Order: sequence, then C-alpha cells, then structure tokens
Amino acid sequence: MASFAQFGNDLYTGKRSYNIVGRRKIWYGIAAVMILAAIVIPFLRGGFIFGIEFRGGSQFQVSNTTNLSQPFASDTVTKVAASSNPRVSIVGGDSVRIQTDQLSDTESVKIQQALAVAYNVPVKKVTASFIGATWGQDITRQALTGLVIFVALAAIVMALYFRTWKMSLAAIVALLHDLIITAGFYGIFGIEVSPAAVIGFLTILGYSLYDTVVVFDKIRETTSEDGSESRRTFGESVNLAVNQTLVRSINTSIVAILPVGAILFIGALVLGAGTLRDISLALFVGIIAGTYSTIFIAAPLYAHLRSGEEAIKKRDKRTNTVRRASVTS
Repeated sequence: MASFAQFGNDLYTGKRSYNIVGRRKIWYGIAAVMILAAIVIPFLRGGFIFGIEFRGGSQFQVSNTTNLSQPFASDTVTKVAASSNPRVSIVGGDSVRIQTDQLSDTESVKIQQALAVAYNVPVKKVTASFIGATWGQDITRQALTGLVIFVALAAIVMALYFRTWKMSLAAIVALLHDLIITAGFYGIFGIEVSPAAVIGFLTILGYSLYDTVVVFDKIRETTSEDGSESRRTFGESVNLAVNQTLVRSINTSIVAILPVGAILFIGALVLGAGTLRDISLALFVGIIAGTYSTIFIAAPLYAHLRSGEEAIKKRDKRTNTVRRASVTS
C-alpha cells in the first residue's frame, strides 16, 4: 500500500511520468481498431440480438423443473409450431424460458399444453405472455431520444463550464467511444440486448462524463498556472495533469467495478436474474471502456485540438527554443 501511495505521489510531483499525450497516435489506433471491431463483427454475425421487448413475440416459462435442457424445450416448441424460431434460456436456476416469434392464440395454448406434458408439470406452472412489437419500437425510440438529448445537453454544459468547445468535443468523443465499445461487446458475443441492458448503456454515460470532468478540471487547473515563462509545452502540461489524476482514475474504476462485478456474478450465476445480469454486464464493460477513454482518448484529443492554436504554437516554440539554448550552453 505504501509503495502504491509513493507511486501516486511520484506521478503527482512529476518525479515519475508516462508520456500518454505524446503517444496519442497509439491510443487513437487502439481505439479505432476496437470501434471497427465493435461495428464490423456484429454486422458479419447478422446484427444485434434484441430481446423480445424490442422485436415483439410470445414467451413461455416453465417453473420449478429439474429438466433444464435447452434443446429439449426447443424441440417441444418446434413440434407444435415449426416456424416459431424458439430461443431458450435458463432463469433462476429452476425455470426454463422460451421466447418465440409472434404466435396465434391457438398456437400459444397448444405450446403451453405441450410444455406442461413434456416437463411433467401442471399447466398452471407454464406461463404464457405476449409482447407486441409496437411497445418495443416505443422503447427504442425513447431510448434514442434520451441518448441524443443527454449528449446534446452534456456537450452544452461542458462547453459552458470549461469555457471551450474543444474540451466538450473531446469528452463527447470519449463518451461515444464507450457507448460503441459496450454495445459492440453485446454484438460480438451474441448477447441479447434487453431494456435492462439499454438502461446500463445510459448509466455508462454518467460515469464516463464524471471521470472525464474530473481529469479535465485538473487539466484546466494545471494549464492555467502556466505563464509565459513556463518550462513545459502545452502538451506536457496536459500530460502532467493526466499523470496526476491517473491513480485517482484507477482507484475510482476499481471501486466501481468491484460491486458491479459482484452483482454480475450473483445475478448471473447465483440468482439467475436476467435483469441484474444485463444491467451489471453493460456497466462492467462500460466502466472499463470509460476508464480507458478518459485517460487515453479524451485528454490526448483535447491537447491535439489545442495544438493548432497560434498562441499554443508560439508558446511551445518559445519553450523548445529555451531548452535547446540551455542544452547547447
């Protein structure tokens, strides 16, 4: 613990430093590869798998059964409705859930009875429900509307708070990076996107912005202290601020990931609760992506955007000239 504290102190004082901003092309490249994979691989797999709440359909659940064979449930449903396209999952450790395309009332009753016979349980232990596609479309539209409004308001507020649109742009780029990577994770591994997962996606936005704002606040503080005689270039000042907040970002991420990981483990493996699993999985992936983007995308991108300003160019040129003069002397 003492060595880690010393490590953080060395980063804060500048005794130890990692050239994060100076190697921004490497981080951009890694981010580009991950984003490309998050977009292309799901497309090659046939797109995202959306939950029944989005696409609509029929759902059956067999409760309190010891037979948890997914092929068994799928075969039982297919015998009654060959084109139902059943998708089977285990819920709560003792229940089987079967989701199908939209079925008629007659087909639903037949499947309910067939499942009761196949699993040797009373018919009342087999619940049947129907979700219309219109409801799913409303959820999708509202989620997208909420996302657009949130991003727009966040961009405006950050631009006003930091008094520069370049910090706002860098933060929004990092935000979109986190969202694409997290959504891509679902698409790459064929994980079903449910309303709970969408809630997790939206929750990521708040975490990502919080971490980015903290780092940007330190960047503004550090760069504002640099006068005309500063011995650091603008990029070096930004890099110093990132190093000074590096340990804090790591600690914040660990503190956030541990409870989310516990919820993910308990929800998925112990309780079999789909809602807990979906929310916590989105948060788990999003927190990791958010930590990366804050340190390696947002801060270097802000320094990159400011590097083309005339005032910054003149200051960096003066600093480099002074350094070369001191070396030759």
